[in-house]
Amino acid sequence: MKRLMALVFFGLAFYSGTAQLRLPAVISSHMVLQQQSSVRLWGWAGPSNQVVVTTSWDHKTDSVKTTRDACWQIFVKTPPAGGPYSIRIESGNRIELEDIMIGEVWVCSGQSNMEMNEQWGLPDAKAELPICANPNIRFFYVPKTTGKYPQDDCKGNWALCDSNSMKAFSAAGYFFGKKLNASLQVPIGLINANWGGTAAEVWAPSSLVLEDSILSAAAAKRTPADWWPNTAGYAYNGMIAPLTNFSIAGVIWYQGESNVGAANTYGQLFTGMIGAWRKAWNKEFPFYYVQIAPYKYGEKDQGARLQEAQAKCMQYPRVGMVVVTDLVNDTNDIHPKNKHEVGYRLANWALAENYHKEGVVYKSPVFKEMSVVKGKAIIQFEGLPSVLQIKGDKITELWIAGADHVFYPAEAKLEKDRLIGWSKMVKSPVALRYGFGNTAMGNLFSKEGLPVTPFRTDDW
Repeated sequence: MKRLMALVFFGLAFYSGTAQLRLPAVISSHMVLQQQSSVRLWGWAGPSNQVVVTTSWDHKTDSVKTTRDACWQIFVKTPPAGGPYSIRIESGNRIELEDIMIGEVWVCSGQSNMEMNEQWGLPDAKAELPICANPNIRFFYVPKTTGKYPQDDCKGNWALCDSNSMKAFSAAGYFFGKKLNASLQVPIGLINANWGGTAAEVWAPSSLVLEDSILSAAAAKRTPADWWPNTAGYAYNGMIAPLTNFSIAGVIWYQGESNVGAANTYGQLFTGMIGAWRKAWNKEFPFYYVQIAPYKYGEKDQGARLQEAQAKCMQYPRVGMVVVTDLVNDTNDIHPKNKHEVGYRLANWALAENYHKEGVVYKSPVFKEMSVVKGKAIIQFEGLPSVLQIKGDKITELWIAGADHVFYPAEAKLEKDRLIGWSKMVKSPVALRYGFGNTAMGNLFSKEGLPVTPFRTDDW
């Protein structure tokens, strides 16, 4: 019996001291690490074991001891963009990570318009297949999964961009990464974490929603669907939380269609979610998003009100919004197929704001103020580097109203950077609306070709 107990004790001691070294899925060969940063490497091994990490770019060796809970993490400094490099990690067994690039890493998240890929029948994505192969663009695809609590790992693996991997990857994300790579000449890592049909609530930590009476009441009014999660926090727990130890440059986001019924709370929810993600990453990274496109929603103006809520979020720090009212061929289709221009417009925000590239036009003109002179409404804009232009014979989707709240089609003209509107039916204008409607696609642009952001001057 004593000999048996000794063998058992020895076996347990041996097992605890040689537990298999393991890494999360996102730490693997072919990954892209954020350049010129202190990036975290982490994983699991035997409790109180020594973990030794050697990086090939500086031939430096560091070590750390695992916790009693068998977890470890270590920070290593990355050089300027380049590669390929390798990392060796040892703790009993050895893991060799090969073909690692150093560059810029971005998360691509949201619902179906971010999820859409070549397999959805996108002509611009299909045209890329013969020419897309690029070892300096890498994809990590997070499978659709949920969690009741925040998870510390997910499935997935890093893959080089080629005609096979690109087929299943976000088209908007791919075109975003392609333009960054071409403009910056550095490796680009793209992490795909999206799920069609999902509301913003499921991408936010549950506490943000459930501990706020306004947001929880709005979430409770949502009608659950059978094809995607509806519970607050579930996509965040399964698809975002496992990534928050991984250093990134920023996030691009295309979502909002599933929240059109609660536009009055979307701003609070969306900016709260951005803040929560930044807190989880411990970084004030930029967050660039796409305003939802015109679509024939069931209730009057509900899409326009969500667009308005998204536009108001531009006041939040380090965010930027892409306007896509000109990229829609069919307002009966909630999934516009032109993701090439969407990705490029998102990239222009990053190139200008993050990477300080000069001469990049990236901001759509935004309503600034209205004044009334001799029965005419005069509109001034922000984010307008030169002058306005009309694509067509006359301005469309422009409406004007007096104190009676009755809107009439407005006549209009442009004076360089100002829009002037009037109507014989409205002697004393009080409000003007441009492009404010579910399916409205106005034809007012900056001279540089970006559409004017839909707006209204009233709050009726």
